[in-house]
Amino acid sequence: MPQSYIKRILDARVYDVARETPIQEASLMSGRLDNTVWLKREDLQPVFSFKLRGAYCKMSRLSEEQRDRGVIAASAGNHAQGVAMAARKLRMKATIVMPRTTPLIKVEAVRNLGARVVMHGDSYDEAALHAQELLQARGMTYVHPFDDPDVIAGQGTVGMEIVRQCQRPLDALFVPVGGGGLLAGVSAYVKYVWPQTRIIGVEPEDAACLQLALARGRRDTLSEVGLFADGCAVAQVGKEPFRVIRKTVSEVITISTDEMCAAIKDIFEDTRSIAEPAGALALAGLKKYAHRTGARGQDLLAIVSGANTNFDRLRYISERTEIGEHREAVISITVPERPGSFRQFLSVLGRRNITEFNYRYADANTARVFVGLSVTPGGEDLAALLADLQKHGYTAEDLSDNEVAKLHIRYMVGGHAPAELGPELAYRVEFPERPGALLKFLSGLGQRWNISMFHYRNHGAAYGRIFIGIQAPPSERRKIAQVLDTIAFPYSEETGNRAYQLYLAGLSESA
Repeated sequence: MPQSYIKRILDARVYDVARETPIQEASLMSGRLDNTVWLKREDLQPVFSFKLRGAYCKMSRLSEEQRDRGVIAASAGNHAQGVAMAARKLRMKATIVMPRTTPLIKVEAVRNLGARVVMHGDSYDEAALHAQELLQARGMTYVHPFDDPDVIAGQGTVGMEIVRQCQRPLDALFVPVGGGGLLAGVSAYVKYVWPQTRIIGVEPEDAACLQLALARGRRDTLSEVGLFADGCAVAQVGKEPFRVIRKTVSEVITISTDEMCAAIKDIFEDTRSIAEPAGALALAGLKKYAHRTGARGQDLLAIVSGANTNFDRLRYISERTEIGEHREAVISITVPERPGSFRQFLSVLGRRNITEFNYRYADANTARVFVGLSVTPGGEDLAALLADLQKHGYTAEDLSDNEVAKLHIRYMVGGHAPAELGPELAYRVEFPERPGALLKFLSGLGQRWNISMFHYRNHGAAYGRIFIGIQAPPSERRKIAQVLDTIAFPYSEETGNRAYQLYLAGLSESA
């Protein structure tokens, strides 16, 4: 029974290396959701993750003989750092088998803590199998990341702290799920003390092993596991965690990649800290729960479980954030291929904030434009916009949930100009990033020339940048320059730019 964990958790020896992390109110998120939103800051641990608790609890209970032989573990990163730090504190040898897909920041952190790292496989499960092979050969003790009562008890100290730190029982507590160790430990303790609190597990849509187990009434293995939230990339929930979870957890919520990215931004805005995808999972679930249930005036807490992510992933996370918050829509528009059609289209959009605009001439009749737009959450704003565009005779398609569009097509709208286009001049233009600036530019350009290529992406900077192709012979350069000078936005001609010649110019020009 889950109650058997209470004494284990109370006796768990974790504070030799771990710290009691604070709970803080996410004031901005509280205001947006009309609930009091709390964050349990496990990203502030010495290894930037809660995993240190379970690893040390397990390893501190080993016999002298077991300590002399050393330990081995398999991990996608956070558990590895916990084992490595615990081994250093206890003066033990540690070998960690890590998937080759593990973020480099985690691999280097484990090595810096003195553990031996073995890279093997592309997922946690492949690494775990290899760790078992090494275990048999070398006689070490295996420190499981989640399927072990001592590890679960160590993670359960997070729940013990939540109960001690909160002034009153929570209405709902949101816990990220990988193999289930944290959820099992926290739910066992919190549900015993606060039986009225709803405890909700949150896992990625593409690694929903707990949801699968609950639906089938037994543990099963996912055929594929997504790796974006590498800290939760587990194909099968643990046997012991599942035994506890099915008796203590109210429900499981699954989260998309975009929703995780949006939650990373939310945490940053409230704390100025950057959570890893798995670390933001619980807050993403909290937001989804609040919107789905219409909860108001409640105390809701999410565990921020970790902050180990590669810096170079932030570009991707930032790109997906606005869609994840349902604050950006990606749509495809068909417009007539004639001078002035872009300006007319922008007039219909009015003062909406355009985040992206991609176009390349294809034929003489119609043009398809890939557009990103800021919208209000909820969908009503987007639905009204699509209806308005249709009323004005435009064919519009919503691509906001199309993964190919978001990951690839938006960067591939282009190609060499077709032969019938004729001569083209290319320009790079910079303008102040404010509503209406894009329309001002197109209005100033007028209808004398046909726009044959257009790329714009809002990156949140003070100035926006456009790359534009104008269907005109070289003899028109001076007149185009006069018009651009009148508009008074900084610009430069790029017709001779090597990248443009290689990938975008007419084939006869770039040959």
